[in-house]
Amino acid sequence: MAKNILSIQSWVTYGHVGNASAIFPLQRLGFEVWGIHTVQFSNHTGYGTFRGEIFSPSLVQQLLTGVEELGKLPFCDAILSGYLGDASLGETILSTVKKIKTLRKTALYCCDPVMVDVGRGFFVRPGIPDFFKEQALSVADIVTPNQFELEYLTGINIQTRQDAVIAAQQILKKGPRCVLVTSLQEQGANENTIAMLAVSNSAAYLVQTPRLPINVNGAGDATAALFLGYFLQDENLETALSKTASAIFAILEETHRLQEREIQIITSQDRWMNPKTRFQAEQIL
Repeated sequence: MAKNILSIQSWVTYGHVGNASAIFPLQRLGFEVWGIHTVQFSNHTGYGTFRGEIFSPSLVQQLLTGVEELGKLPFCDAILSGYLGDASLGETILSTVKKIKTLRKTALYCCDPVMVDVGRGFFVRPGIPDFFKEQALSVADIVTPNQFELEYLTGINIQTRQDAVIAAQQILKKGPRCVLVTSLQEQGANENTIAMLAVSNSAAYLVQTPRLPINVNGAGDATAALFLGYFLQDENLETALSKTASAIFAILEETHRLQEREIQIITSQDRWMNPKTRFQAEQIL
C-alpha cells in the first residue's frame, strides 16, 4: 500500500513551484499526496506580475478538518510544508503536525523554510522568517533550507562546507533528525559546480553536480519533495541525497536543453526517475 504525504504549500495555475512542483514528483515515486494550497496564484512571483489570493488560515483549517473527519489523519506518513503566504498559517500547520504525530508516532514532518534566495533577498511577508526560526524548527524532523535560509536560521556566515555543517548541527540541536542544504556554493570552489549537503546527528554527506547556466524557480520545492520521498523509502541519508541530486540535475539539464523558464518536471520524468548521470554522495563527517 502506498504511503501518504500531506503537502501544504502554494499552488500556481501555470508553471511549477510549491505544490505544483512537489506533488507530481512524489506521485511519480509512488506516494499518495494530499495537497492543501496556501495560495492560488496565476504564476510564480518571479515573473514580476501575478494574480490570485493568499488563502486564510480558516480555509486551510477547514480542509484539514475535512480530512480529519474522514478518519484519514492516522494514515498520514509524512507532512511537507513550504511557501506559507502568511505567517498566521504557521500555527495551523504546526497544530496539524502535532495532531498527526500523536495519531501516528512514525510520521515525519519535513519543513522547507521558503523565505530568501540569492539575488532576491526575503520575498515573503513579515513574520514568516520568525515563524520558521522560532517555532517550526523544534517541531520538524527534516529541514531543507538553501544556503541563505540556513544563514538566517542560524546567524552563521557560510563560506565553506565546514561552516554549513556547523550551521546544520546548530539546527539539529533544536530537534530535527536531519538537515538538507539544498544549494551550497563554497567560497573558492569551482563556479561551475554546486553542492547539496545532508547532515544528521551521526554523519554528514556532500554531493556536487555541474552548475547549469539557468535561472528558474521551483527547483528547491522539487528538491525538498524528492528528498522526503527518497528518505521515506528506506530512511538512508546518503542514498536519499544521491538520488535527489541525480534527479534534480536531470530535471534542470532538460530545462536548460529546452531553454524553458519553468522547470521541466513532466517532460523529464523518465529521465529523473532513471537518471543517466548518477551523482554519489561523499561522507565528510
